[in-house]
Amino acid sequence: MEVILFGGSFDPVHKGHIEIINKATNLADKVIVIPNYLNPLKNSFSAPAELRLKWLKQAINHPKVEISDYEIKQNKPCYTIDTIKYFKQFYDKISFVIGADNLASLDKWKNIDELKKLVEFIVVTRDNIPISKYKSINVDIPISSTKIRDGKFEYVPENIKNEVIKFYSK
Repeated sequence: MEVILFGGSFDPVHKGHIEIINKATNLADKVIVIPNYLNPLKNSFSAPAELRLKWLKQAINHPKVEISDYEIKQNKPCYTIDTIKYFKQFYDKISFVIGADNLASLDKWKNIDELKKLVEFIVVTRDNIPISKYKSINVDIPISSTKIRDGKFEYVPENIKNEVIKFYSK
């Protein structure tokens, strides 16, 4: 079985994430969405991990999509290499989704050379960043979770919008 892993903070999940997930379902047998407890390259998050997990489960309803609490259960920052090794126990072919904005910092990722041998990267277009040697997913929604936290709530899925607005408007 071929799977695509899509990790991130999802702080909060937005329509751009949903589009990425929907397009990824056309590329593999299953898409596993993995919200992190805390990104190893960051020192904080806005919404607590359990709330972000809840929002993802409410916002995504697709038979080929699984929401995994693997990284949240670790209760600490998880490196992608460790998450990939965990999922490699269950799946032979794994692809991993990253945003084009992450290409510039890939060399900072823990054990990046080993990671490149274990997965195929699928890069999501963003900010006109050129993507040459990777499979890509084109997304035309110009949004980021940061913009939502700053009040651009129109990109929040309708079924979680009220809760998201209430949380980030404190």
